[in-house]
Amino acid sequence: MPDGGGVEGPVPPEAEPGTADLVVDLCREWGLEREDEGSWVVAESGNGVVVPVLRGSERCVLRVVWSPAKTAVETRALEAWDGRGAVRLLAARPERGALLLERLAADRSLQRIPLSEAADIAGRLLRRLAIPAPVGIPRLQEAAARTEASLPERQYRLGRPIPQRWVDAAKSLVGELGATAAQLLIHADIHYGNVLAGEREPWLAIDPKPVAGDPEVAVAEMLWGRLDEADGAPALRHLLAVLVDSAGLDAARARGWVIVRCVDYWLWGLENGLTEDPERCRRILEVLG
Repeated sequence: MPDGGGVEGPVPPEAEPGTADLVVDLCREWGLEREDEGSWVVAESGNGVVVPVLRGSERCVLRVVWSPAKTAVETRALEAWDGRGAVRLLAARPERGALLLERLAADRSLQRIPLSEAADIAGRLLRRLAIPAPVGIPRLQEAAARTEASLPERQYRLGRPIPQRWVDAAKSLVGELGATAAQLLIHADIHYGNVLAGEREPWLAIDPKPVAGDPEVAVAEMLWGRLDEADGAPALRHLLAVLVDSAGLDAARARGWVIVRCVDYWLWGLENGLTEDPERCRRILEVLG
């Protein structure tokens, strides 16, 4: 069994102190070897590192996040999916923010294929991953109640930046949709960059933000993620129709959740100093709201 040697290579300057030591410990515990000394990669989310490793002859990745609180929920979801439509979990130390995952093709995501085809694949994955939620997954109903309560105050505090009719519509919709939400395990961050090419299956989802609720809640990411390619109202409506059809969704619930998510994300973007994302939300709402 490897002793963890060869993992002391440089970490990215953004890495949290102690990351290198943690990777050494995990490699020793799980019998891993670093595949490439210079291959530390900061995760796209910016909250961790991804390290290519070998477990014997098996090519894997070691993912370590610097704020591990949500790793336990991600672990439950990946265990429930067991590689069916999602990256396979090989080992986990959630209390240390560490997951050992099968290796996928990081340079081949749904971002690289035509939008309509990518939306069809992502929609079918969304439906496939919608299985009964295991214990311990955050409930969409509770998140919806928090959103319903917060929208008016946030709109007022920010100086009413969103046309009030959209905020009122979102508040009404999120109350109705949240109260009747399903209890399915949903990958709530299934944007095109979070679906990578694999060997077991052509496409597999990564980096879930699991929630127990409606699959329709995940549609918004697949609209705003490549919105510039859906130029104009007809193209956006076509994209939504592709997602609804491929995932077998309820069209009215999908539209409702998109409105809610766009209003909520528009406010969040302004609260956090974003400029492009609130504009994307505005463009979607002008077509659907």
